[in-house]
Amino acid sequence: MPAIAIKPGIYWIGVNDRTTDLFEGMWPIQREGVSYNSYLVLDEKKALIDLASGRQEAPYLQQILDLINPAELDYIVLNHMEPDHTGAARLLYHLAPNAQFLVTAKGKPMLEAFYGITERVRVVGDGEVVSLGQKALQFFAVPFVHWPETMVTYEPTTGVLFSCDAFGGYGALVGAIFDDEYPDMDFYIRESLRYYVNIVARFSGPVLNAIAKLGGLPISVVAPSHGLIWRKNPMHIVQLYREWATLASEPGKPGVTLIYGSMYGNTEVMMNAVAAGVAHAGVPLAIFDAARTHVSYILPSVWVHKGVLIGAPTYEVSLFPPVAQALGMIAHKRVMNKKAAYFGSYGWSRGAARECLEITAKLNWQWQEPLEFNGAPTTEDLHRGEAFGEAFARSLLEA
Repeated sequence: MPAIAIKPGIYWIGVNDRTTDLFEGMWPIQREGVSYNSYLVLDEKKALIDLASGRQEAPYLQQILDLINPAELDYIVLNHMEPDHTGAARLLYHLAPNAQFLVTAKGKPMLEAFYGITERVRVVGDGEVVSLGQKALQFFAVPFVHWPETMVTYEPTTGVLFSCDAFGGYGALVGAIFDDEYPDMDFYIRESLRYYVNIVARFSGPVLNAIAKLGGLPISVVAPSHGLIWRKNPMHIVQLYREWATLASEPGKPGVTLIYGSMYGNTEVMMNAVAAGVAHAGVPLAIFDAARTHVSYILPSVWVHKGVLIGAPTYEVSLFPPVAQALGMIAHKRVMNKKAAYFGSYGWSRGAARECLEITAKLNWQWQEPLEFNGAPTTEDLHRGEAFGEAFARSLLEA
């Protein structure tokens, strides 16, 4: 895609990545892709804001060359030092010999650690303004959104907020970059939620702090480092992030995420009975086979729904490993204050229900009595499972 004007003198010069399989080496994006959004501000002085992954250096450099010679750059702003935003830093260091790298105090040692860059590095303070001529750049520290050195950059004459990871999302850009150019936003909102829960959710408190800190700015465009640029309704993505961040301390909406695994099909048979009971209660239900679904896709459902049902057999006196791994990542992301229940089969020993409690011990989950059965479920067991699912779902509707 060619460079695209966001406002007069401000350009998107990002690149799409449809070949990387795993974002951060662990989150699947092979179907969705991702964009690396970089921005060029042209005035008496010229500034580049955030870069791109080192794997995308060639198309990224061409985007810059479409507008200017990199040697003309005066500033290179690194809002966040993670390599998907800074991979081209060493290349730009050599191609822009007069440019200063603008970073926070905590970003300076990271710039040296990742790229060996120690010269032409300028630390900018919280609220500091750097004039470009008619335009300016103002910097606001937003620590732990989602690393401690992170800041955002604001251009006050146009109201453009360059927000880096904040307000971003997965999903390569399909021929256009703005929110008003897509008739169906469901894909990008879904992928923004998945990105939030995968990447940022553990730092929801700092996200709310950042939103409050930036609340007084007149923002006309939210320009993140991944995903859509929001110009029609820039506060829509901010409000979504506020809602998602609030769920870090609230139980969520009535609804059930059912995570299951089955070795020989016995727990799966019971899972279908439990799911039927949930359906009777009329609450939303999402079902995930933990052995075949990456936890990246499970986390958003757990984040927004109030109820979690875990269905898994006991495996060597423990929880079936694929389910245990999914539950472990849920605990790592600090998904708090859920209602939960376990059901599953056991053979010569129990133990799965106990491990569910152990994994979630610090999450303030309310666990109901488990439903366990020996071997294959009987018809009577399946009726119990249906009643179990319905009772659990109805408990989510209580105040």
